[in-house]
Amino acid sequence: MEFFLVLSALLFATLRLATPLIFASMGGMMSERSGVVNVALESFMLVGAFVGAVAGYYAGHAWIGWIAALAAGLMIGALYALFVIELRADQIVTGMAFNLLVMGVIPFMTKILFNSTGSTPALPVENRFTFEPLLISLLLVAVLTLWLRKTRSGLWLLFAGEHPEALMASGVSVRKVRWAAVTLSGGFAAWGGASLSLFLASSCSPLMTGGRGFMALAALIFGKWKPLPAFAACLLFAFADAAQIRLQGVQVGGMEIPVQFVQILPYIVTIVALAGFIGASRPPKALGKEL
Repeated sequence: MEFFLVLSALLFATLRLATPLIFASMGGMMSERSGVVNVALESFMLVGAFVGAVAGYYAGHAWIGWIAALAAGLMIGALYALFVIELRADQIVTGMAFNLLVMGVIPFMTKILFNSTGSTPALPVENRFTFEPLLISLLLVAVLTLWLRKTRSGLWLLFAGEHPEALMASGVSVRKVRWAAVTLSGGFAAWGGASLSLFLASSCSPLMTGGRGFMALAALIFGKWKPLPAFAACLLFAFADAAQIRLQGVQVGGMEIPVQFVQILPYIVTIVALAGFIGASRPPKALGKEL
């Protein structure tokens, strides 16, 4: 009985910890299936975590923070689209620049708003989410899967990343499709950040994403840029994260495993997964290519 209790707790923790990764990976899928490389997911998540925590704190309700995080994510996604689509900036360099910029701006804004460069004020327990972001993330995966397979606009997204010339020949603007995809990418990834500050925690701290934006990108590559396989990869990485939490303090042969070695487990799993499967993954043919 104790084994099943531990297993059920581990599985539930896996689902909770997978929530930010699911949102960010779905956001990355929107961008990259349209042909735009997106390594700025980390910055999108940080913006969502910060805006969600601040709006939720002042409004006294997590749903207000959730909506504000979406709006902020759509705005930073549109800003990224402006640079990489209209101004034709290098997509890798621009993405890293966004990450570095947001990492510096958030402590600055926290200092202005709360006279602290640390965490934002904590939300009361009753104002936090209990399970809602998890359900929304699962619904998002289902909706995107059906949308890509069954709708005309979903096919437009796929053709924008695979055969943009054919899409233009049919009279559809590839630029508009990519603009919409990258903007939505920001919104979905920001929800991933908001699920950290409003669901898994009660405030936003500097660098609280802890590289989850890059893990989501790894899940997307591991899942071959498809919603369901990417979702499965998110569960794998989240399981490793949940396992490392459980393993902290465990003794082997009378000696406690150093916590530093336990904490790197999710990142080791990510590296091993990519090293073993990245050769079998074929990115969209027009990924990173300008119009």
